[in-house]
Amino acid sequence: MKPAATFRPTMTAALCAASLLALGGCASGSKGPTTTMPPSDAHAQLYDASGADRGRVDIYKDGTGLRIELVARGFAPGTYGMHLHAVGQCTPPDFSSAGPHWNPTHAQHGRDNPMGAHHGDLPNLVVESGTIGRATLQVVGSRLTGEGGLLDADGAAFVIHAGPDDYKTDPSGNSGGRVACGVIQLGAAN
Repeated sequence: MKPAATFRPTMTAALCAASLLALGGCASGSKGPTTTMPPSDAHAQLYDASGADRGRVDIYKDGTGLRIELVARGFAPGTYGMHLHAVGQCTPPDFSSAGPHWNPTHAQHGRDNPMGAHHGDLPNLVVESGTIGRATLQVVGSRLTGEGGLLDADGAAFVIHAGPDDYKTDPSGNSGGRVACGVIQLGAAN
């Protein structure tokens, strides 16, 4: 049996947001060199139940699995659960169409659950006052396509929940309702 995926945030959302705000403040008046990110292997545009833009996710294949870059807009300060869901549908208002967490190994939920974790379990997003939520996440041992891959016949979605994930309660970490959802699509956004 293949071990469950592990996740490892490469930077906390708060630190990343503070760093990017500081860089943005410096760069706004400068005409120095800019850095261009390579095109993503997959992406999702996030929307809330009213159809408002709530951010974007870019997914990159790398040597250890998948790297996820998240920008979350319009969220009040707080902590939010985030998950990769098993179905590529985001029907409002509750986004239940996205199905359960992506779980190809049939584990239970959460990094702190001895029977966990799902491949779709991710760290919480922390949004500080006056910032845009940003996170870089690593989903180790996972693939985008192919056998056991995230994008199977019915696709996948990225979901942000109303509250924090407790990292142990099966099936969803007691993270509350789904407040933003984006269907994951192959290729970079236009």
